[in-house]
Formats: sequence, structure tokens, C-alpha cells
Amino acid sequence: MHNAINYCLNLNESSIAFLETIERQINIVADLSRADILLFGRKSGDESVVLAHAQPRSIARVYNKSREGRINDNKRRPEVLRALISGQPQKEERSFITEGAPVIRKVYPIFYPPRYGEGWTKEKAHVIAAFCIVTNLIEYERHSRRHHLFKSAVQQLQEMVLRGQLRGAEKLTPFGEQDGIILTDKDGIIRYVSGIASNLYRRLGYKETLEGRPLAQLETADEEIRRVVWEQHCCLEQESQEANRFWVRKAVPLMTYPRWWWSWLERVNIRVPAEKRVGVLITLHDATESRRQTQELQVKNAMIQEIHHRVKNNLQTIAGLLRMQTRRVKSEEAKTALDEALNRILSIAVIHEFLSSESSNIINIKEVSHRIAAQFQQGMVNPEMDIRLVVTGESIFLPSRQATACSLIINELLQNALEHGFIRTQKGQIEVNLHDEGDEVIITVSDNGDGLSGDFEAAQVHSLGLQIVKILVEGDLRGKIVRTPPHDSGGDEKGSTGVGLSIKIIFPKILFEGEKGWKEHVSL
Repeated sequence: MHNAINYCLNLNESSIAFLETIERQINIVADLSRADILLFGRKSGDESVVLAHAQPRSIARVYNKSREGRINDNKRRPEVLRALISGQPQKEERSFITEGAPVIRKVYPIFYPPRYGEGWTKEKAHVIAAFCIVTNLIEYERHSRRHHLFKSAVQQLQEMVLRGQLRGAEKLTPFGEQDGIILTDKDGIIRYVSGIASNLYRRLGYKETLEGRPLAQLETADEEIRRVVWEQHCCLEQESQEANRFWVRKAVPLMTYPRWWWSWLERVNIRVPAEKRVGVLITLHDATESRRQTQELQVKNAMIQEIHHRVKNNLQTIAGLLRMQTRRVKSEEAKTALDEALNRILSIAVIHEFLSSESSNIINIKEVSHRIAAQFQQGMVNPEMDIRLVVTGESIFLPSRQATACSLIINELLQNALEHGFIRTQKGQIEVNLHDEGDEVIITVSDNGDGLSGDFEAAQVHSLGLQIVKILVEGDLRGKIVRTPPHDSGGDEKGSTGVGLSIKIIFPKILFEGEKGWKEHVSL
């Protein structure tokens, strides 16, 4: 609901809550009406504003964009203001929308307390909003040729939502274009079956005409859901498995109300008939294909996770062998080389560990950074030195290929900082900072140690670790390496002399072939 509702005329706390109830219920009505539905509030004497906009999920929508918050004057939408002022439904009108398509508009006033509906009192109801149904002209012509029982059911649904009586509608999944529809009367007799529904029931073995048969005669879950909806007077959705197929059913109770022109009877103290339950609308969806695809995907994911788990175990076995070898060699240079290789293997193993426990190929690089920093703190930092490794910044989700490159880069930069940044200094901090720029990621590894003597470009040439970083950043990540003064976002690539070293890795979020999903995550 658009926040303009707080400034509309004739609204208070309870009537706003009533409109919010209607907003939650109109999606299924838009689907079955095959039309856009807009709720209008009265902004001023000659202006209305769109408070909510529901678009059908079963066919192409009328408007390309949501109209929520749009203000209309009396010249642009006179039928809306007439309904808001007079309290009378407006005749169908043909017009053109901004996109150029011809449409049919039908406008109803919304009363509060709802007339003849739940919560009705003798207090005189007043108009609080307008309910506008906008139908594409082609779909309007199609609807005019549909069965009169289906058209009556759609009309009944529209009148029910005007009174906020579609309880549970907000929990229903969208109605699809390939979903079947059946209508039953108050006694559970089938009165209407759509063509799609007839085809779906043939899959269940019912090839004869279903109209006129009691729903209870069918050996399906239809009668059960109809009975529950009829007794509880609320919308319901259920899944079942029949004839080796998966079915999704949605059921909606149907009611009729006194006609609008009966309101004059109230003025002369003539009793007006109350609303009356007339039947149930049931939609049927064959979900077999999507369920089987989901099951196949779950099996594939389980197999992939098992592979990642075994790769992680194998890498840890290799790491264990390298530790054994490190203990046996006497050369300090060889020990250093083996330790560096060990850390590279463990940083890759971290990625496989995450992939083995997650169904998605999207990795939170902040969690990976924490794991790598913990490994360094335990295995690489000299216990006699007071050096802390910290990870700061945002949670950033990346595809597994980029995450693997980032883990190796962070590993090499941490290793470089420990080996070369704290030769003279025995105390300090190494920080890994992560920053999400939307389509770009910035990883900064900085320390407050001795700093780098000489030219950074020359160090990249002679250091194997920095060569690995350069290859990964420029080759795999298609990014760049920037050296800046520690704790300072300024500076140039050459940096400046001073205490500590700060290296920034800047790269775009890139989807490689076969990788999906990082845009679905929001940095926390």
C-alpha cells in the first residue's frame, strides 16, 4: 500500500486497516478477472491517487509499470471521482492507456463499514476508496464469450473483495494460464468445468462430462477441499498426489449480495436480504513436471555437494601430508615453501567446505575471509608476536569461481603481510575489509607493520605470492590492484612512504557461463 493513504480524505485507522486487507486479497481476483485492479483514494476535492495496484499473473498485464502513487485529476479519471463522491458504481467506459492500448474500465465505490459484509452495522457506511478494474479490450471480448456461470463467479469474487471477505486469499499462489477451473453449487454439484479442467481430469481417468455430477463421486481431493472451504468460509490451497501426478488445488468460496439499487429499501425500514453463500470455485494445476524437475535438481545438488565434500577431504589429506613433510625437512627455505603451499591448499579447501554444505553456488566471501584469517591466526602467526587478524565490512555474495580466486588472493596478501610486514615490529594488526559497490567489489588488506621497502611493482615481480595475486586479479577477476597509504582511500598506485601497507583489489561482479545467483543476494 502506497504511503499516500495516510493523507487521503475520509480515512481513519480502522478504514486504512480495511483497505490493507483488500489489498492483500486482490491478487487472486486480478488473476481470475484477467485484469489489472487499482485502488484509488481521494487526495483532495478534485484529485485521486492510486493506493495499490494488482496485476494478473495469468496473462500479460495491462500496464507496463505499477501505477501506485500516481495522482489523477478530474479530467483524467472523472469516473473514479464520481464513484468516490456519489457512492455509485460507474458504467463501463472504453479509453486508452498511456501505452496506447484500448481498455475497458469499471469502477466501484468501497464502503466502510462494508455494506452487507462482515462487520456491517447500522451505522451509515461511507465511501473510503474506489475499486477500478482495467481490462485489455481483447481480453474483455474473450470474457464476454465465456460461460455465464464463470462470468457470474468472477463478478461474485469482485464483490467479495470489495467487502474484504476473501479470507486466506493472500496465502494463495498465483493462478496460471494453464490452470483448470470448476464451479460447484452449495450442494457440491459440479455446474461448470473449463476446457483446460476437462483435459486435466482426463489425465485422472475422467473422460466423460463432469457437469451435473456430485463432486463427491470423483475419487480425487476436490470434495475434501470444497467441504473445508464451505464450512470455514475461507480460501484454501492444497497439494496432493493422484494417478502418479502432483496436483495443486485452490478453492475459493462464492457469495452473492443484494444489488446496489436495493439500498433505498433501508431508508423505508424494509429488511434487506443478507449475503448468501452460493458455491465454491476450485482451480486445478498439474505440478508434475515442476515437481519432478525440483526433485531431479535436489538429487543433482546432493551429488554435487558430496563431490565438494570429497574434494575438501582430499585437500585436507594433502595438507596433512605436507605438514608431515614440513616437519622432516631441515632447510628453512623448504619449510617456508611448504607452509605457503599448505595455506594455498587450505584456502581452496575452505571454498569446497562451503559448497559442500550449501545448495547454492553462491558464497559469502566474508565468512570465507573469517575462516582463512582464523587458520592463519592458529597456524602461521608466531605465538611470541602480538599480531591480530581481523575481518571487517559487508557480507558479499559471489559465484564460486570468483570466491575461489578471492580466497587465494586473501591468503596470499595475508601471508605477504605476515612475512614482510612485521620483521622489525613484533606487535600490530592485519585487517581484511570488504566493501560492496553494487556492481563492483573492493577487498582491502592493510597492516600497520614495517611497510614495504622499495618499489611495489618490483616486489610483484620477485614475490611468487604477489605474482599469484596479479594473475588472479587481472586474469580471473578482470580487476586491478591498487596500493594506497594504510587506512586511507586516497593515494596512487605507487603509494607513499610510511608505516604499514594497504593493498586494494577492485573487480566487477561477473557472471561466468553456467553461474547464476549473486544478484539475488543483498549484502547484509
